[in-house]
Amino acid sequence: MRYRIAFTARSASELEKLPRHIQKRIARWLMLLGDDPRREGTKKLEGHSRLRRVHAGKDYIIVYAVRDEEVLVLIVRVSHRKDVYGGL
Repeated sequence: MRYRIAFTARSASELEKLPRHIQKRIARWLMLLGDDPRREGTKKLEGHSRLRRVHAGKDYIIVYAVRDEEVLVLIVRVSHRKDVYGGL
């Protein structure tokens, strides 16, 4: 079963501001998360029961929620590792 990918307004804005080569790297990860949102390399965020994260390269992180009942991966943040956890 393939999960649908959706973005919050904030994550969509963050993604649009990134350089194209970073956007392409993140797009590859989004395809993989659609196939298996709990794949190897992803981790649960401490203190956030529904949030997970994956590193898209060494400097950028995708934070997302898996909504199995909707077959949905909701992208919450897409940002540099130094900025990504603020405001979660």
